[in-house]
Amino acid sequence: MPSDEQRQRTEQAIGLYERYGKPLEAEHAGEFVAIAPDGRTLLAPTIIQALVDAAERFGRGNFIFKVGERVVFSWK
Repeated sequence: MPSDEQRQRTEQAIGLYERYGKPLEAEHAGEFVAIAPDGRTLLAPTIIQALVDAAERFGRGNFIFKVGERVVFSWK
C-alpha cells in the first residue's frame, strides 16, 4: 500500500503532466519531458538526457514523462 507521501507525489505528477506535458503531445509525442514542481519544462530525446539536463537546470525533485504515454519517473 502506498504511503501518503507516495500518493501525494503521484497526484502532483499527474497534475503537472496534465498542465504542462499534455499540451506538448501533438508536436512532441515519444520524446521525454522533465517537469519541475514549479512548472519549468525541458524536452529531450531520451530518458537519460532528460534526467541529466533536468538535474543540471532544475536541481532535484523533478518528474520525467514520456510525452503521450502514462510513463513517469521521479526522483528526490
